[in-house]
Amino acid sequence: MPEGDTIFRAARTLQTALAGKTITAFQTVLPKLARVNEDTPVPGRIVESVGASGKWIEMRFSGDLILLTHMLMSGSWHIYRAGEAWKRSQYDMRIVVATADFVAVAFRVPVAEFHSPETLRRRAGFRDLGPALLRSDFDGAEAMANLRAQPEMEIGSALIRQWILAGIGNVFKSEVCFAGRVNPFRKVGSLNDSELGTIVSEADRLLKANVLDTSEDKILTYTGFRRTTGMADASARLWVYGRARRPCRVCGTAILARRQGSEARLTFWCPRCQPFALQP
Repeated sequence: MPEGDTIFRAARTLQTALAGKTITAFQTVLPKLARVNEDTPVPGRIVESVGASGKWIEMRFSGDLILLTHMLMSGSWHIYRAGEAWKRSQYDMRIVVATADFVAVAFRVPVAEFHSPETLRRRAGFRDLGPALLRSDFDGAEAMANLRAQPEMEIGSALIRQWILAGIGNVFKSEVCFAGRVNPFRKVGSLNDSELGTIVSEADRLLKANVLDTSEDKILTYTGFRRTTGMADASARLWVYGRARRPCRVCGTAILARRQGSEARLTFWCPRCQPFALQP
């Protein structure tokens, strides 16, 4: 599943390529979007901005029209220069937004809706988002308060609840807990202020570190593999995620994995670096 860093990079690329440009063509296989385009055509409108809130992307057009998309498990936005061949099949296309210079294609996007500013404010799942880690106005104190309000929830489960704080998925959940040296199965209520503050600050640090823009022309959605360790070696880019039974990069203890929460998503942790007992 795309996480907040991937969504942020995609929105930034779309913003760079499309903002301020006039839409020359709009195509979709989604009936609800097609109906809106027939009634109030998208071509001729200007792309005013593209932004990310957690795992949502908002593409705002002139005339108070907003295209809201969510990638869930399989969706992605691609940007192509005019005339460039697509890297995925036409069969996977859901939306095409074209300007004179660039073509933005949404592949296998499962959630795509047109909104006005008013209907977007009322949209369930979007209106309830917690503080978004990659927004410039991210409020760490509010994120901590939202976590504190769920004392019986395991911290690993709480971190992927987008209404608590937005942007963390299954990879960062495990990596943030390791970076904070907190066992992901501890209840939020068992964490002291220092531990909880560390979790929030590590989440902020790790996601921001993975959206550094190093491209020259800024027209790409991903500049490399996600990293949390800071190590140059691509094989050593993550601390614990996907490394069950392999030695911890810090202490050598075998990494453990177990399904967690109602979604039964795999969580990875080091039993020595992240003991279950409350830390003194």
